[in-house]
Amino acid sequence: MEPAFEFVGEVEAGVAAPVGFGAGPLGERRIVPILGGRVTGPRLTGEILPGGADYQLIRPDGVAEIEARYTIRLDDGALVYVVNRGLRHAAPEDMARLLRGEPVPPERVYFRTAPAFETSAPQHAWLTRSLFLGLGERRPDNVRIRIFAL
Repeated sequence: MEPAFEFVGEVEAGVAAPVGFGAGPLGERRIVPILGGRVTGPRLTGEILPGGADYQLIRPDGVAEIEARYTIRLDDGALVYVVNRGLRHAAPEDMARLLRGEPVPPERVYFRTAPAFETSAPQHAWLTRSLFLGLGERRPDNVRIRIFAL
């Protein structure tokens, strides 16, 4: 059986400059504050509330392990808590550009996530009953992730 993907929505989140903790035994730790944004799509539409963050570990092999945590207020007022884990990597020169906040064409970067949703709103319980795939793009001052239900 082949998987079917359904486009759910696109997250566009504004981000602040990373806070770096320096290199440790597992790699370089960074926190990227999430300033807010929007999610728009056929099944999710709303506002990304300020106050979330993307917690990153840049491993010695150049792969970034990411875990973003943030809240969406959907247009009907329902709150959705998001934990979005994934991996981002590219050629060393492109990763260096990304880490400096410079633009890199998205086709040159592997950026995939697995968002998980939590909500108490019955009309959005479907979010807690499916698996999702995110296709990401890092820009200098924001992140865009297209989310698909499996």
